[in-house]
Amino acid sequence: MTACEPIDPCPPRAANLADILERVLDKGIVIAGDIKINLLDIELLTIRLRLFISSVDTAKKAGIDWWESEPALSSRAARDALAEENARLRERLTALEDRSRERAEDR
Repeated sequence: MTACEPIDPCPPRAANLADILERVLDKGIVIAGDIKINLLDIELLTIRLRLFISSVDTAKKAGIDWWESEPALSSRAARDALAEENARLRERLTALEDRSRERAEDR
């Protein structure tokens, strides 16, 4: 890389796809848009699209980490969801067994 002279500024550098992708993932990019379907000035459907493209680290810095708690995307979240469901079922089973014992004792 050579230093540019003040009289002869550096020409703009051509960015290749890898450079652009690295910059987008590092900084993040937001794409937003709305789709509205109207019929005779009556709004039938509105779809709001919001797309945030970034690296995982950049998303976490922005406070976005929903994939960590989504069971379909995180094995830890899936295990947690399964353990929570298991605990609820055990509680229900215990309650049913207690109720069954109480009925048996009343007879």
